[in-house]
Amino acid sequence: MTGSGPQPVLVAWSGGKDSALALREIVSDRSYRVTALLTTVTGEYDRISMHGVRRTLLERQAASLGLPLEQVVISPGATNEEYEGKMAATLAALRDRVPGLDTVVFGDLFLADIRAYRERMLARIGMRALFPLWRRDTPALAHEFVRLGYRAVLVCVDAQQLAAEFAGREFDGDLLRDLPSTVDPCGENGEFHTFVYAGPGLRHEVRHERGPVVLRDRRFVYCDLVETAAR
Repeated sequence: MTGSGPQPVLVAWSGGKDSALALREIVSDRSYRVTALLTTVTGEYDRISMHGVRRTLLERQAASLGLPLEQVVISPGATNEEYEGKMAATLAALRDRVPGLDTVVFGDLFLADIRAYRERMLARIGMRALFPLWRRDTPALAHEFVRLGYRAVLVCVDAQQLAAEFAGREFDGDLLRDLPSTVDPCGENGEFHTFVYAGPGLRHEVRHERGPVVLRDRRFVYCDLVETAAR
């Protein structure tokens, strides 16, 4: 901890709704100061890892939030060793630049194994993880996201858990009514991933249009988002 003033933190940023809600919680807590967003990007594809969103949209999103963006660039099919090594190098460099930085904020909700993995990874380099949304009621959290005025689109769907037709849909009240009871409303089990393009904290809409929907690995259905010019 620093001797005085708010504690500097990084926010692990996927571009999706859980990241946005975790960021909102931390920003509203005056004991913390967000120094940057931290995102893993697959270099060869120039897209957010797992979510498949173009880097250009990620950068516009960070600019709209008014926060610096730190990108950890990994190769396609990166091993855990590569991911952890590059993440550790990025975090070490950030700690050298930001006095007192020792915390990364995550938007995880209830997967204990994921939480334990993150805590172990950070502990190895003398850092800690913070989970402001941990154990929150996921149906209530999903509805709160909509009620607060966030706007998001489903950019990736795991077709083994949710019908492919949900890819490209708005994350709104209609979607929440249509989700099967077997699907977590926040997609915490990996059923879907989102991209937030408007709402609290964003100074302007991240303008885009829906592009092609494609199937990858015979399982994951991606709706490509293409950036459009601001009005």
